[in-house]
Amino acid sequence: MLRFLPLKVGRLYRCLKLLLVVGLFVILLMNTHSLFASFQKNELTDRRFINLNKCPACFGTSWCRKFMNGQVSFETWGRLRFLDVFNVKNVYFAQYGEPREGTRRVVLKRLGSNQELAEIDQKICKRATGRPRCDLIQAMYKTEFARINGDVRLLTPEVVEGWSDLVHCPSQRLLDRVVRRYAETKDSGSFLLKNLKDTERMQLLMTLAFNPEPLVLQSFPSDEGWPFAKYLGACGRMVAVNYVGEELWSFYNAPWEKRVDLARQLMDIAEQLTNNDFEFALYLLDVSFDNFAVGPRDGKVIVVDAENVLVADKRLIKQNKPENFDVWYESRFEECDREACLSFSKDSLCTRVTVDHNYYAVCQNLLSRYATWRGTTGGLLHDPPAHIAKDGQLESLLDECTRPKKRYGRFQAAKELREYLTQLAASSSSVTAR
Repeated sequence: MLRFLPLKVGRLYRCLKLLLVVGLFVILLMNTHSLFASFQKNELTDRRFINLNKCPACFGTSWCRKFMNGQVSFETWGRLRFLDVFNVKNVYFAQYGEPREGTRRVVLKRLGSNQELAEIDQKICKRATGRPRCDLIQAMYKTEFARINGDVRLLTPEVVEGWSDLVHCPSQRLLDRVVRRYAETKDSGSFLLKNLKDTERMQLLMTLAFNPEPLVLQSFPSDEGWPFAKYLGACGRMVAVNYVGEELWSFYNAPWEKRVDLARQLMDIAEQLTNNDFEFALYLLDVSFDNFAVGPRDGKVIVVDAENVLVADKRLIKQNKPENFDVWYESRFEECDREACLSFSKDSLCTRVTVDHNYYAVCQNLLSRYATWRGTTGGLLHDPPAHIAKDGQLESLLDECTRPKKRYGRFQAAKELREYLTQLAASSSSVTAR
């Protein structure tokens, strides 16, 4: 009976998709009168729609001229507001045009659901006035976002520690990097907080507290080889990032050779974010097929959701030498009844130099037979060719990377798995070349 459980779950998922399509068609019929108007208007030029009227309780203004000039416009389905009920994450596809460069696809994010955005407004009002509703702009000047004013020279760890995953355990070196690379100011390049305007400072701090994804993309930019989407700019509460490509889930049933290459890249990302010359460990706390995308031309895998990234400064850990700092930290495998779940201790990630979290997250939630997503199990490396399945090495490495039997077994398994996937990818390339 158990062997048929994945089939039943998959069948249920397909039924839900059918119901969703039918419901969408009904809604479409009920809203035909407003369709023409929706296609005629570019709502991204509306200050209220992009919440520019809420600044400095917003994420920035560097792209406002582009928005107001109509250079950014929603793609077809994004123009239909009644579809927003299905767009819980508030992520949109749009076209951005430059006179000399033509148009290209970008991704627009509100960085939270409507409920989450409403809650941040209520929190700001309550902190300033004690009431859930107020004049948001005036309230911002009475919050901790404004108290860190121009007289404060540096953004220090004790002020922002714990505000979000990015600064769960911040070092001064990390915060200087965040301020110096802040893209929502004309005078970027200085780590001195006092060089920012009051509004820019408040926008930076609100982004850090609400959703630090833009700051992760700015501090660890793709131009320098970090595996994140490129940050473009913001206007109000709408952030623009570069469109990477289709989500990783689209390649779940791709040819074996393609999936091997993607798996190799994912393990390389886990390695790069764990061990790099900058001695910043970036731990991915939310790993799922939706949080990665693949470039259509170069086939490169990129992290497209960086909200839940914890950054630990290994240099500081070595300097402060907290208890057990040099003892290798092993993430513990735990069974769970949810998709894409992980077990970890943030405090341990912050106090250990050698950590296997990223290997564990990629192996468990993306590659191995333990990976579950959208009613499907088996992971990206499901159904290998017969000769590889018979050999057993791949399954053994994936199991040890996910649920190690030996002490510190995951570290060695991750290393060998990267090497094995590299060999498989190379052999596939040589066969294709012939």
